[in-house]
Amino acid sequence: MTRTDVRLIRTRLAVLAAVLITLWSYAAYVSSQDAVDLLRVRALADTLGQPIDRLILGLQTERRITAETIAGAGQPTPALLGARAGTDRAATEIRAFTEGRDLRLLSAGSVRDRAAELVRRLDGLGTTRSRVDTGRLDQAAAVAGYDEVIDVAFRVYGPEWGAYESGLAADTRAVIALARARELLAREDTLVSAALTGARLDVDERRRLTALVINQRYAHAEAAAGLPDEHQRLADGPEFAALLALEDRLLVQADTANALSGLTVEGWRAAADAALGALQTLVTSTARSSVERATPGAAVLVARTGAVVGLGLIVVLVLLFSWAGTVRRLTDELTRPYAEPLAPVRDAPAPTDGAERELFLGLTRRNQVLLREQLSLLDGMQRRERSAEETNELFQLDHLTTRIRRNVEKLITLAGATPARRWRRPVPLLDVARGAVAEVPDYHRVLIAPHWPWSLAGPAVTDVIHLLAELIENALACSAADTTVRVSGEHRPQGCAVLVLDDGPGLDASALAEANHLLGNPPPDGPPTGASGWYAVAVLAGRCGAHVSLRRSQRGGTAAIVLLPARLVTVTDAGRAPAAAAPDTPHPPARTGADLPDPSGDGALPTRVRHTGPIGPGHGRTSLDTVELPVAKTARRHQ
Repeated sequence: MTRTDVRLIRTRLAVLAAVLITLWSYAAYVSSQDAVDLLRVRALADTLGQPIDRLILGLQTERRITAETIAGAGQPTPALLGARAGTDRAATEIRAFTEGRDLRLLSAGSVRDRAAELVRRLDGLGTTRSRVDTGRLDQAAAVAGYDEVIDVAFRVYGPEWGAYESGLAADTRAVIALARARELLAREDTLVSAALTGARLDVDERRRLTALVINQRYAHAEAAAGLPDEHQRLADGPEFAALLALEDRLLVQADTANALSGLTVEGWRAAADAALGALQTLVTSTARSSVERATPGAAVLVARTGAVVGLGLIVVLVLLFSWAGTVRRLTDELTRPYAEPLAPVRDAPAPTDGAERELFLGLTRRNQVLLREQLSLLDGMQRRERSAEETNELFQLDHLTTRIRRNVEKLITLAGATPARRWRRPVPLLDVARGAVAEVPDYHRVLIAPHWPWSLAGPAVTDVIHLLAELIENALACSAADTTVRVSGEHRPQGCAVLVLDDGPGLDASALAEANHLLGNPPPDGPPTGASGWYAVAVLAGRCGAHVSLRRSQRGGTAAIVLLPARLVTVTDAGRAPAAAAPDTPHPPARTGADLPDPSGDGALPTRVRHTGPIGPGHGRTSLDTVELPVAKTARRHQ
């Protein structure tokens, strides 16, 4: 069996594993969704359904007694005070629900929001009561206030209560419909009871009474149609006969001034209380029987969900591990004949840590030499005439190679050695900043200030370039793609400071303090977890004698300040101004080394303009990006 065969088997097994995991995930989601819906309905019924039902009953009683009190022009009676106390007790349970946290209701956030709105309405109920007690609220306004609160209570029963298509969900919807029919009857009872107490029923009240009777009968019939057969008979029981007769008399006399003739408070109270009590008993018994019927089905559903999720996961894991073992055995059989001759001689001494370090540095420096040769070849290819597309690809390859060289030199530095690329003479600090920008991705998002009246000591150039590149790359990664990172220099009494500012979200106070502590005190045993970038900055700053600190910028992001002491920088006569480039000539991105003074020569720098892509006619680009200063063509490249 060849390596190609092993790779083919590995690919096919990976595809089969992905398909298997996808199928199991879908089956587990469907099964668990059914169980979650069922648990949510049960949890809502237990934690909120019964308190809401008790609250609605309390509000209905308090509304009727309040209307009778206003109609009789009397003071609050013990019956009214008792009704208010019952409403407050039920409201306490609703408040406890909104403040508690039930894991079964994590997906019922809208129910909690509607319950919170009900609590806010209940908090305003005290104002309505005080206005009733002082006689500043008429009967219609008081009844309307209670109607609004009850409507909000019914809105708590949202779609979550019946989303799961099962017998329990259907029964839940039927119970809610029956409770709404009871509310219409309670409103009818409130209107008639107040009218009998005040011995009057005006035209608007007679019209409203007719509408309530008709709507209540229709809602009652619709709710009863959704109940099980044994409960449908109870919905038309003898408790409703007396009320139906009185309602028929009211409908017949609704157009006359004597609409209440033949009705007494006692007669109406007996008929209404019997009907209301029968409806409440029907609501309670229907809810209880639906839970009893749903219990066996719920147990089956939970067992099925456990089997699909648990046993299915076990099967998937067993198959994956067996496939992994098969691939491992095939790979071992394939590689064993080639690995055996490379086994170390038994008597050969094991390499020491120092020898391993020297081997690591030797290989890294060889890579550095190869990169230098590759950059020289790329530079020669870029200088030849060719199409804009080829030139742009060469620029991208040039930039990638520069970033690889940065990583190689960073490894050498972190290993405690010195990269081979170095400068003996001072280098303009503007070139150093541009060289750092050339070593990062998204370099086109970096803006460099034009005025840099300093030069940097040659031995510190490589470390400062990599230090600034680390900070600029971190700023680019921590800010949005449509923002810029700004690099500028400032005079300081002890030298100069290079500022790297981004427009990202910034660090909080604790993270900022931890980063500053790491920058000032790098641990000797290597970087802490998740902070390799700050550790590299601290090591590079320690090597060249710079000091790095972080703070919040004025625009909300993070400002990194690199303080270069006076022994590293010298002030020149004037900052270097950008040179203009021909707008129809594409240029490569600036590259560290290519854009810095020759360590041994006296020439200046070649002209570089940084672009995200080709420029010229048809590309919508200009040559107004960061520009390097022109230098003599005889300058030689030194890496």
